[in-house]
Amino acid sequence: ALMAPIDNAFHCADRVLEEIKAEYPDVRVILVDMHAEATSEKQGMGWYLDGRVTAVLGTHTHVPTADERILPQGTAFQTDVGMTGPYESVIGMRPEKVLERFLFNTPRPFQPAKRDVQLRGALVDADESTGRALAIRRLRVDVP
Repeated sequence: ALMAPIDNAFHCADRVLEEIKAEYPDVRVILVDMHAEATSEKQGMGWYLDGRVTAVLGTHTHVPTADERILPQGTAFQTDVGMTGPYESVIGMRPEKVLERFLFNTPRPFQPAKRDVQLRGALVDADESTGRALAIRRLRVDVP
């Protein structure tokens, strides 16, 4: 893993799902936000939870991926749904400020970018009686 885990995310997912079943036995639709740096960790969680949750949607890298799909047991998955914010940027920050930091290898304050604001995400259609995903599609909304 790129970041040292405090606890194993896969074991945590098992515990949380058991808690949900115990406390809310009628809940069928469960969405998981897998906030991780590595795409392999997000993909692994999707496969691990396939059939046990409605969707596993990755976040953190700010860049939407084009791999949305329904896994074999009925879980919707996308490695990263992207960010809501300015896309004329480096993950939301003014490019010139980020480049200064990279080029001179010294700390520089980042400044939020303001142009080309977009809302990104995923739309998941689910069967409420089974919790299985029926469809997933990427979402992009340009904000004036």
